[in-house]
Amino acid sequence: MSALRWALRSVAWILTIIGLLAVGLAALLALPVTEPPELKSIRAGAGAIDRSAMPDLSRFQARDGTSLAYRLYPAIGRSTQTVAILIHGSAGHSTTMNEIAKRLAAENLTVVAADMRGHGDSGTRGDIGYYGQLDDDLADLTAELRAHYPQARFALLGFSSGGGFALRVAAGRLSTAFDHLVLLSPYLGYDAPSTRSPSASARWASPDIPRVIALTILRRLHLECCEALPVIAFAVAPGSAKYVTGQYSFRLLTNFGPPRDLVAAFHRLKMPTTIIAGGADELMYPDKYADIVAGLAPAIEVKIVPGLGHMDMLHAPAALDAISAAFKEPPHADRR
Repeated sequence: MSALRWALRSVAWILTIIGLLAVGLAALLALPVTEPPELKSIRAGAGAIDRSAMPDLSRFQARDGTSLAYRLYPAIGRSTQTVAILIHGSAGHSTTMNEIAKRLAAENLTVVAADMRGHGDSGTRGDIGYYGQLDDDLADLTAELRAHYPQARFALLGFSSGGGFALRVAAGRLSTAFDHLVLLSPYLGYDAPSTRSPSASARWASPDIPRVIALTILRRLHLECCEALPVIAFAVAPGSAKYVTGQYSFRLLTNFGPPRDLVAAFHRLKMPTTIIAGGADELMYPDKYADIVAGLAPAIEVKIVPGLGHMDMLHAPAALDAISAAFKEPPHADRR
């Protein structure tokens, strides 16, 4: 009888703990996302991008049947040896890559600027269907392009959060898909040495930390509940929801970002890689990029363009020159 009583008490304690955990998680999930005030340097930088001669959107069908958008910039000579895929930053879309794309196309690269799912004209703004869907989308886009350019080499450029995403996929499941990687002012994680803390920088994002913690716990328990909830808001202009993506769901935030282990990711890269950043970046510590990749062999080249801020890298002539040079002269031999 005592054994039965002990078993019943144990079950009661377990149920109590589970109940308290459920209540605690529910409380964390209930806390709303707070929108930060507009970061004017980002808006000004986006407004300075020349949108002239921007091609209309093209589309491809992803494996789930969704029609996703991109802009195609044919090589000026109509015959190209390289196809470059450009990935925009957080809250952005393909329009922001227009000046980079035009410059590279003028130098005889075929350029594709993607609207990543959850942004621009691709899918549901601020959300995706599951973690890893962006990786699948990029694989599908690359396969579509390879069918049209079977002899071309493929390069990948990612800006800011798109740079962290580009690093993760290029060091992971798409490691053999690209022959060259360019990371433009890449966001490498909130705890990366290159990322300024909110207290030491302009505030671009306001994460809902309690909700992120709760959803992370649920994912680790293999209970993928409520991952469509918004967990971060960006410092976009009021009333700009028609043009930009002001919030991300948990699954979009965790998918559109850098690898957890930066050192391991950089070691796994199999292609020549260049990091380019502005010397006056208000969101990053540009001098720290060299520290992160120090000691790698072959070395990863780091170029700092003096005097340029975060968004300047998308349109300033000196930034475009640095990007062009990175594509003209791959910095090092194949890392294989």
